[in-house]
Amino acid sequence: MTINPSGWRPERALAANGEPEEGTFTGNRALMLEEPLIFEIGGEEGCGVDFDEVPAASSRLGGLERGASIGLPGLSEPEAVRHYTRLSRQNYAIDLGLFPLGSCTMKHNPRLNERMARLPGFADVHPLQPAETVQGAYELIHVVGEWLIKLTGMNSVAMSPKAGAHGELCGLLAIRSALEARGDARKVVLVPESAHGTNPATAAFCGYSVETIPATKAGRVDRAALEARLGPDVAAVMITNPNTCGLFEREMVEICEAVHAAGALVYCDGANFNAIVGRVRPGDLGIDAMHINLHKTFSTPHGGGGPGAGPVVFSEALTPFAPLPFVEKTGDTFILVEEETADADHSKSFGRMAAFHGQMGMFTRAASYMMSHGADGLRQVAEDAVLNANYVLRQLDDVLDAPFGDSGPCMHEALFSDEGLAEGLSTMDIAKGLIDEGFHPMTMYFPLVVHGAMLIEPTETESKASLDQFIGALRSVAERARAGDLSLKAAPFYAPRRRLDETAAARKPILAWKSST
Repeated sequence: MTINPSGWRPERALAANGEPEEGTFTGNRALMLEEPLIFEIGGEEGCGVDFDEVPAASSRLGGLERGASIGLPGLSEPEAVRHYTRLSRQNYAIDLGLFPLGSCTMKHNPRLNERMARLPGFADVHPLQPAETVQGAYELIHVVGEWLIKLTGMNSVAMSPKAGAHGELCGLLAIRSALEARGDARKVVLVPESAHGTNPATAAFCGYSVETIPATKAGRVDRAALEARLGPDVAAVMITNPNTCGLFEREMVEICEAVHAAGALVYCDGANFNAIVGRVRPGDLGIDAMHINLHKTFSTPHGGGGPGAGPVVFSEALTPFAPLPFVEKTGDTFILVEEETADADHSKSFGRMAAFHGQMGMFTRAASYMMSHGADGLRQVAEDAVLNANYVLRQLDDVLDAPFGDSGPCMHEALFSDEGLAEGLSTMDIAKGLIDEGFHPMTMYFPLVVHGAMLIEPTETESKASLDQFIGALRSVAERARAGDLSLKAAPFYAPRRRLDETAAARKPILAWKSST
């Protein structure tokens, strides 16, 4: 061991990767703390709080006292707070940096929206309160619904679906009800290759057979193949526009006309609405049903599993079959239309999508977002999102293959492939290298029509400076991958954990802690 030139700290022998061979006593790496499991911090034999012993004779549990350990660790309050705080520091979040997940619209969530959602009249509302006590909440739900109808050019909206896939199910159930009402038992749903992955799963869940429609070399729906497959057995086409290749379907009007002429209906996946909000009204294209992810387009990024909200807008043809309940304005009063209060105009509803009325917190955030932006601001949202995505695409297409780079401007997301990487290196290695650069990886291996896909959605809330930093990081990793830098196979080096065996983690996960004693 030698003395550091500064004269203060002893130097340690370094490993090949430049790190001290001996590591640290704690296992920590400066502020990157090594955190044990909560079961390894507190023992089952103790409690984090001191209680007075209660004599058995004075127990009020009537012989139902616990007789053995319940297997939970006993932590003091400081231990519990520190544990979860240290874990939170190992998460990546939109509040830390650009979150490039394609098809996810991980935009900044304005804190104004959070403040509004926490107002007692909204945060504390209960779904079983009498209608006269929640008029403000009903009005807010109605206002958000009216905005969605105007933005999409559709006829009505169902606010109760809880998220995107739930909204897809709602739309298909309405389509199925409409077909059954006319005695038309069709069994097939067509799904283009460029659609979202949940679309075929939703159609199958509804009892339909799913058939795939290929994409053209330009990354859009093969209209000729679609029209050739239309027939009396086709119930609907589920299409994503803009699609998962990041491209707008230019022939959407003609596609909808052909589908309708064949007696079928059109469902549009609205998860990518952020690219066209304020610019294109889906109803004008001929769409019959479309879900909208409030937690994407209208803030509250959905990382961590929720909460979400997936309202569905309907054409005039499908409006009679929309689900209950929904808010309706009568004079100056707002009422909730339920099964027992539905009149003849709503007698064809297929039923309910949820026990109650939807996600109040999401409605409040969306209302705040819409009103603070205004119609012109929402239009700018789409314009800036598309601008940012095209900037990313053109700044990287010399070091990463852009399979649809010649198909015209992309919409809200830039798509790259693994073509051109050195032998032995893959999309996975680029993603792991990006972690070392301090960024969450982009969406990988999706859409399936592109080998080794890398799908990047920067959103409109990123500045040019943050985009340039991300572009520089990804360019650096891509150049290493093209040059054959095999050290990427071992990345990430600086994350809390090194690379996992992802196959084993997916197929043989260890989800329960077992004591070694």
